[in-house]
Amino acid sequence: MRRYVATLVLAMGITPAFAATQTRPVEWKVGNDSFSGVLVYDDASTTARPGLVMVPNWMGMSQTNIARAADIAGDDYVVLVADVYGKGVLPKDKVEAKAQVMKAYADGGVTLRKRAAAAVAALKAQAGKAPLDPARVGAFGFCFGGSVALELARSGADIAGVASIHGDVDSYRPAKKDDIKASILVLNGADDASVPDTQIAAFEKEMDAAGADWQFVNFSGARHCFTQPEDTPTDLADNCRYDERSSRRAFQMLHAFFRERFALE
Repeated sequence: MRRYVATLVLAMGITPAFAATQTRPVEWKVGNDSFSGVLVYDDASTTARPGLVMVPNWMGMSQTNIARAADIAGDDYVVLVADVYGKGVLPKDKVEAKAQVMKAYADGGVTLRKRAAAAVAALKAQAGKAPLDPARVGAFGFCFGGSVALELARSGADIAGVASIHGDVDSYRPAKKDDIKASILVLNGADDASVPDTQIAAFEKEMDAAGADWQFVNFSGARHCFTQPEDTPTDLADNCRYDERSSRRAFQMLHAFFRERFALE
């Protein structure tokens, strides 16, 4: 897979670091609300490939998250980094990010599910403009974004698979029998204080009751944010902490999951 080192400047004024890697804004609407994501793909080949909606962590459309998407896309996928806050809403710090998450969940996730579904539709609409096969689409996310990806699956989205990386697995609206069409992969830090054993047990019970195809993987010693190098706090008690070993294994599992779902060699 092609690795990408991103150079992104001037908020949404995206400039690709290499000629073969395309990064461009994509806009869509949900009712009267506007959203602006970023499409990322390698244009070295015109062969249509699967598409993935990536819901970033609570920092939203940050340069770090767009670079992360480009790294995952490589020459395997077309990735849409999905804006679920609203066009121009760019948290400057964790305080602002938390406020946006609370606002997004204000109605128990109803609006958030609609926004996630609209992002899937926006990705599919890029067929013909990018080397995308709209019949092969999945979604994944990190932290808050992982929770949103799971809500997309619970909503009955007709996509191949959904992956949550260190996201919460609780829901205001648990899935019921036959609600879930997508296969589900959850990659969790075993020492993540924000995902207690009671939440995990409830999630597993929910998935079984829904008849879902699901996998739940715990990484020993890992806490929240374990795939994010930018989260290396000096406070040893901080629950948000990068873990190189767990991160490496998680990305391997993420790619293996989608390769299987899309029947890629």
